[in-house]
Amino acid sequence: MKKFNTTAVCIPSMHYMVDLTERVAEIRKMIDAGEYFTINRARQYGKTTTLAALQRALKDQYVVLNLSFARITHANFETEQSFVKSFCRLFKKNQVLYRSIPEPIKEQFEDYLSRKKEKAEMDELFLTLGEWCEISEKPIVLFVDEVDSATNNQVFLDFLALLRDEYISRGIANASTFQSVVLAGVTDVKHLKRKIRPDDEHKVNSPWNIAADFKVDMSLSETGIKGMLDEYEADHHTGMDTAAIAKEIREYTNGYPFLVSRICQLMDEDVSKRFGSDAKAWTKAGMNEAIKMLLAENNTLFQSVTGKLYNYPNLRTAIRCILMEGMKIAYNAQQDDINQMLMYGLIQNDHNNVRVSNRIFEMMLYNLFLTEEELKLNIFSRAGDLEKNRFVEDGRLNMRLILDRFIATYTEVFGPLEERFKEKDGREQFLLYLKPIINGTGNYYIDAQTRDHTRTDVIVDYLGQQYIIELKIWHGNKRHEEGEKQISEYLDYFGLTTGYMLSFNFNKHKTTGVNPVHVGDKLLYEGTV
Repeated sequence: MKKFNTTAVCIPSMHYMVDLTERVAEIRKMIDAGEYFTINRARQYGKTTTLAALQRALKDQYVVLNLSFARITHANFETEQSFVKSFCRLFKKNQVLYRSIPEPIKEQFEDYLSRKKEKAEMDELFLTLGEWCEISEKPIVLFVDEVDSATNNQVFLDFLALLRDEYISRGIANASTFQSVVLAGVTDVKHLKRKIRPDDEHKVNSPWNIAADFKVDMSLSETGIKGMLDEYEADHHTGMDTAAIAKEIREYTNGYPFLVSRICQLMDEDVSKRFGSDAKAWTKAGMNEAIKMLLAENNTLFQSVTGKLYNYPNLRTAIRCILMEGMKIAYNAQQDDINQMLMYGLIQNDHNNVRVSNRIFEMMLYNLFLTEEELKLNIFSRAGDLEKNRFVEDGRLNMRLILDRFIATYTEVFGPLEERFKEKDGREQFLLYLKPIINGTGNYYIDAQTRDHTRTDVIVDYLGQQYIIELKIWHGNKRHEEGEKQISEYLDYFGLTTGYMLSFNFNKHKTTGVNPVHVGDKLLYEGTV
């Protein structure tokens, strides 16, 4: 029986996976055209799985050399002679590939490996590779996975430079060389160059400037996720609505392959046990449970994301401003910090604005930033924790009471609002109050479409129920009525009839507290601080 997989390469005969046929067909066009290119995507974004699928698709027409630099140690990059030996050993370790190598080429590899004094140099290796391309009955394609292993060394740049020269010679002198070269990794080659030569003169002089742009979408589509779930359903007969579950998974993950597979894996292996059956696990409630479990993990992907934030404080500040303050940051492809955030999978270009790449990352980062505030013994997190037992009635949150108690706590701590108040302060304090109340039982997220300097919608999932809370600064009756209309329409989208508003009001003669207001067929509980 197949399983969902979140480690290493996915194998179609062993794992449930999204059909990659269309993606492979797009990439194959580039290979058929003889292009050299790089697949740069974040950690656990399906690069290795894609290369494996591509190799299977190409094997009848091409000789595919699928190598990984993860097998080459740092010491092997210190000199070109040690690199040549390690490069040859990559072929030898792949016994199936090694047996298929023509004998003259194999003899040269063995010679390079056996030399003691006059060790082989890089240009000798490329002469051998060129000879192999010339005598091969099929065109040869080179894949190099995990190029990040080559970080911070000159030898890899020399390797790239020779690949570039071979590519140019192919066009000028009709030289025999690879049909196509594909490099896969997180860090792009320009960043490798920058780490070795940080001065401005060499900053953009990449030896990989012959590479074609790689524009293939590597995320998993809603249709692709549904196809994977349909296959699972055919085996397990859970009765799930595969279209609805696929839509929810896509909305939370934006198609990030690891996150898609991990949510499915948790529903299959853990939620089904916790809920007592597969049928109960593959529901919206089961998916919410899987997301809660995922956010509680310290998996390698989350470690990578948070590690980048700590290593690059400018990235951390930018992400925090986007999430906590609703700040708009224009997307600029020439800005280095934005490029790094994109490269590490933290952001996406959303209509020329920087946006966190998916809802799961947003939720994980909100939890991270709020926990840091909790560790400072923030009064709002302590207050919410102390009172949380008051807010659950028959398995449902009493959100009206939560608003009421938050307003009382805020007023007690800060007194009347002052002009120096920033909306992000109110957002952060409310989330700090809310987090311990739902922690361990529910999830929350901020709707990215409404998160700005005028409005924020918090969506809470708690034991199968959803609650929509709009946070805003009071800007007069007209704007308030517009806000009522907006949240009323937003409730329609979620199929809800009750919503909540929390306004931070500077008027000296305001009335604080929570009051019910009917807007059409909707009931809004409007709180004023």
